[in-house]
Amino acid sequence: MKNSIGKSVILTLFGESHGDEIGAVLDGFAPGVKIDYDFICKNLAKRRPNAKTDTARIEKDDFKLVSGVYNDYTTGTPICVVIKNTNTDSSSYDSIKGKARPGHADFAAYQKYHGFEDPRGGGHFSGRLTAPIVALGSICLKTLQNLDIKISTHILKCGNVNDKNFSSNYDKEIQELDDKNIPVISDISEMVEKEILSAKEENDSIGGVTQTIITNIPAGLGEPWFSSIEGSLSNAMFSIGGIKGIEFGLGFNFSSFKGSKANDSFEINNGKVSTLTNNNGGINGGITNGMPVVFQCAVKPTPSISKPQKTIDFIKNENTTIEIKGRHDPAIIRRICSVINCLSAVIICDEIALRYGTDALLKRNW
Repeated sequence: MKNSIGKSVILTLFGESHGDEIGAVLDGFAPGVKIDYDFICKNLAKRRPNAKTDTARIEKDDFKLVSGVYNDYTTGTPICVVIKNTNTDSSSYDSIKGKARPGHADFAAYQKYHGFEDPRGGGHFSGRLTAPIVALGSICLKTLQNLDIKISTHILKCGNVNDKNFSSNYDKEIQELDDKNIPVISDISEMVEKEILSAKEENDSIGGVTQTIITNIPAGLGEPWFSSIEGSLSNAMFSIGGIKGIEFGLGFNFSSFKGSKANDSFEINNGKVSTLTNNNGGINGGITNGMPVVFQCAVKPTPSISKPQKTIDFIKNENTTIEIKGRHDPAIIRRICSVINCLSAVIICDEIALRYGTDALLKRNW
């Protein structure tokens, strides 16, 4: 029953949605990295509900680094973060005990853990556990920024509202996204908000697509076949419960292209190798080629909705219906962007440490 990801830099997650605390451990990380507490708080704030488009359950996310840090610098030993759960309400889960909420892991968890799992708020499967991911992932994200590697995610699609793709002017776009509550490149924030609120008024939810870019990443990260960069990032993204699909570069759109248009032609400019296009999303043969890594994630509608739905009672072994009460997001796509950034940062730190050694996280040596 594995709750860890990574080979050299390893992230392990623990806790439940309505337990006393949630947390994570980051092992194998470099010593001597200064902790930017304000930066961690900023990323947690991006993940935290803060608008009428989000759940009414708002946690302060006051975090505590209980190991691996001394005098505000990492020590090289496991970094453990704990976050208190202070705004839980388990009462709404008493009436649906044993009922499989459609789209949730209730029945699958019952089968795996034989009924010993904590069902309150989704337990260990809850999106609440993305908070410690963001807390420790922020350390990785800041470390990469110090190496001139930037990671940014925006809402590419929400319902029927579409944003534009990252352009060749991605540095400016990344900087502007950093200050936006609804991370979109175009001037469509109000349209996205309206789309989410429309679903909320119908006691429903809505999904979308995110787009992530990782810039100034060294060529040569990843392995062919079974440990490709696509595989490592996909493994991480599918660990986030709301993500049900991922594509790199043109992804499924490759199906409508001919090779003459799909291929990325190489060139040398001032001694630097690059490609004229980036249809492959910065990856060839499972290995980074030095161009920005670009991928899109499909984010499903929040499964908790206040509409009657058919389901089963897996304890009584009978058919029934369910109408979910409680505090739930009509859409998680805004909040998930911060999680994608931070979890991607963990993976890239791991890949750099695997290729160049852990100390490469302190100083760029490629």
